[in-house]
Amino acid sequence: MRMQRILVTAMAFLFAGAAFAQQTTMNYQRGTDFSKFKTYKWVPIEGAQHPDQITDGNIRSIVDAQLKAKGLTKKDADPVDVFVGYGTTVDQEKMITGFGGGGWRFGGMGMAETSTINNGTILLDIYATANKALVWRGSVTEAVDPSANADKNYQHLEKALTKLLKSYPPKAE
Repeated sequence: MRMQRILVTAMAFLFAGAAFAQQTTMNYQRGTDFSKFKTYKWVPIEGAQHPDQITDGNIRSIVDAQLKAKGLTKKDADPVDVFVGYGTTVDQEKMITGFGGGGWRFGGMGMAETSTINNGTILLDIYATANKALVWRGSVTEAVDPSANADKNYQHLEKALTKLLKSYPPKAE
C-alpha cells in the first residue's frame, strides 16, 4: 500500500520539470475513418492506475481541449462515437554516471555513481463505440522530476499531452 501511494504521488508530478525529452508513441487501426468521429465520452480502463484527483482533472481537461481543437465534442451520456480512457505508470531505471581520474590507461582512478530515474508514462486509448474496438493508442513517457511550482507542472503536462495528441487523428493512408 505504501509503494502504491509513492507511485501515485510520483504520478502527481508526472512530466514536471523533466530533464529528458518526451518520448511519444502512437498506433492505430488501419482502415478506420477517423473523420466520422465527432463525439466522445470518458470511460475508465479496467485495472489502469490513475494519479491523484488534481492531476487526473488536469490530464482530462488538457485532453478535452486537444480533442475539442480537433473537432470532437465531449458528452457525458450515450450515444457517442468513441470512448476515451487513460492510465499511468511509473517505472524505475538505473543510470550510471562516471567521472574523473583519467582512466585505467593513465593509472587514474575513475569514479562512478548510480542513480534511479523515475519514468512516468500516460497511455491514452480511443475506442470506437460501434464495436468497442481500440482504434487509436498513444503514450508519452518522460523522466519524473517534480517542481514545487504547480503552474510549471501543469504547463509541462500540457506540453506532453499536446505533443502526444499531435498525431491524432492519424493522417489518411
